[in-house]
Amino acid sequence: MQSNPSILSIAYLPSIRYIKELFNSKIAYLEKHETYRKQTYRNRCVIYSANGALPLSIPVIKPQGNRTKVCDVVLDNSVKWRREHWRAIESAYKNSAYFEYLKDYFEQYYVKEWKYLWDFNLSILETIMAILEVKVELKETKSYIKDYDSNFNDLRRLADENKKELPNNSQGEEYFQVFENKHGFISNLSVFDLLCNCGMDSRIFLIKKGAFSPLNK
Repeated sequence: MQSNPSILSIAYLPSIRYIKELFNSKIAYLEKHETYRKQTYRNRCVIYSANGALPLSIPVIKPQGNRTKVCDVVLDNSVKWRREHWRAIESAYKNSAYFEYLKDYFEQYYVKEWKYLWDFNLSILETIMAILEVKVELKETKSYIKDYDSNFNDLRRLADENKKELPNNSQGEEYFQVFENKHGFISNLSVFDLLCNCGMDSRIFLIKKGAFSPLNK
């Protein structure tokens, strides 16, 4: 457990590692005032489809161009990305053990039209936290700080992986995945993959990996 507060960038259906780091802190600050960067997990997640790792990217609009803060990034709803993403998610996980249960929580995000990427991602994150029944004090940064001192655990880099750097079947504990017999185990996908395949046992998997502090067990 991290005694120091963590600093994380917002992420779309965040990875297992992201959730692990988030829940390993008593307090987590979400970076609200950084400049938005493209080709990162701020608007992108990776799921496990019948063809292997599948990245899903949300099209966005930057009102202030390259100086746009992440909290001001607008979802490009002129593109039917919500329908495409949900179809991909449903196709990938409809045969998983817990998809029907999770569908009631997540399908709403692909029906309602959201304006801001920040609000969309934050609401999904709060839903994930509620499902996992973990209480972490979430706060938002008040201003941008480039370099934090040793009193903070700066994890903003977790959202900066390039889109070419897909999860792989390297190391780490494994759990059952629907298409594992075709492509093997793929690690560090969106936590949605873990939830669909393990349900509330996801807590056990994450506790074994040190994701939950004793206060949250």
